[in-house]
Amino acid sequence: MEEQHIEEVKSFKELNICEPLIEACNRLGWTAPTKIQADSIPHALEGKDIIGLAQTGSGKTGAFALPIIKFLLDEKSPQPFFGCVLSPTRELAFQIAEQFEALGASIGLRTSVLVGGVDMNQQQLALGRQPHIIVGTPGRLIDHLTNTKDFSLRTLKYLVLDEADRLLDENFEKSLDDILKVIPINRRTYLFSATMTKKVKKLQRACLRDPVKVESDSKYSTVDTLKQQYLFIPAGKKECYLVYILREMSGSTMVFTRTCNATLLIALMLRNLGFRAIPISGDMPQAMRTGALKLFKDGDCNILICTDMASRGLDIPKADMVINYDIPVDSKAYIHRVGRTARAGRSGVAISLVNQYELEYFLQIEKLIGKTLQLHHAKEEDVMLLLARVTQAKRISQEKRKEGGKNKKKGRGDDDGDEVEKWQNTSKGNLCGKTLKKSRR
Repeated sequence: MEEQHIEEVKSFKELNICEPLIEACNRLGWTAPTKIQADSIPHALEGKDIIGLAQTGSGKTGAFALPIIKFLLDEKSPQPFFGCVLSPTRELAFQIAEQFEALGASIGLRTSVLVGGVDMNQQQLALGRQPHIIVGTPGRLIDHLTNTKDFSLRTLKYLVLDEADRLLDENFEKSLDDILKVIPINRRTYLFSATMTKKVKKLQRACLRDPVKVESDSKYSTVDTLKQQYLFIPAGKKECYLVYILREMSGSTMVFTRTCNATLLIALMLRNLGFRAIPISGDMPQAMRTGALKLFKDGDCNILICTDMASRGLDIPKADMVINYDIPVDSKAYIHRVGRTARAGRSGVAISLVNQYELEYFLQIEKLIGKTLQLHHAKEEDVMLLLARVTQAKRISQEKRKEGGKNKKKGRGDDDGDEVEKWQNTSKGNLCGKTLKKSRR
């Protein structure tokens, strides 16, 4: 496997990107290529397969989208189904498609997103319009390759695995293998991720031909503009410390939990205390997930309670802080979580709430990133002043969840979905007419 490094370049013109794409980059505010773009695009334009490793928020989508669109423009008659990008999550798939569309807006580039949770008939109609680029999750792409009449990828020229380490996991193994069996062997393949393990056999199955490995940063690194801290939490007091931090720190925040159920419970609790919080998890219908993400991006809700499905690749410029409410069991997931803030040169804060049962996971994270995290100072007596009201808010949220579960059993609809749909219009539910929330944007 070839490993190379390119000298620093200061403009997309130096990378031999064509004028329409340079203009598109200017419209997007991309004044100069990022390191991963400068390192990988020359190899891509030489027609080589690529394994790209770079920090989150470093411009990996542009690193593979720009050369693919450039080669598409080189075609005398730009053919449909020219490129396919696979993503492990639906939200990331939509985001990748948006970037392709933005870069190709002036040349009539057509994309189609194939993900679960969306009506297949609508997607089949979109495929009938002969898109140039397909972006999707492996399972739904296989559904269409199997069931959609006259749809195939026999003419595919480019395959991209974004968040490749996740796509090479066993959860996606069968779908990925099935896709590789029905697409051309004679193609270019790009694998990009912020973290990657050596999975030689799986890389060989992906049919990379003498790939160039572009490693723009250390293997498991976080950006220098990210301030990383921790708090060691007494048993049973996490909710109090979470509320304390949210009161003290301003800006938009992503709070990561381990389970889907916890996202809704914590969001309900915070709403009861006057915070503009909204949950997002894999258990929610796709429309609700998309709506929750939009509310957060637009600033209507400035706290997003999420599982690791929101940790991969999402570009949320307004995420000022990440809180690890639950410490991830997989240390590499920490890198993806905290990568939602301090993106594209901006600063950000990540705070991890650690209890005695999670200490081992926390120490593994410090070992992985090669850093000792700073202590976030909080006076326990100030935190405990919140205990009574936080406990009451937690009890109310638990009761509401139990009531919602009973309604589901009686066939009264999806309570979780109804609640998310109502977030924007409901009152803040302040206990006793008061709010714990300080002045926030």
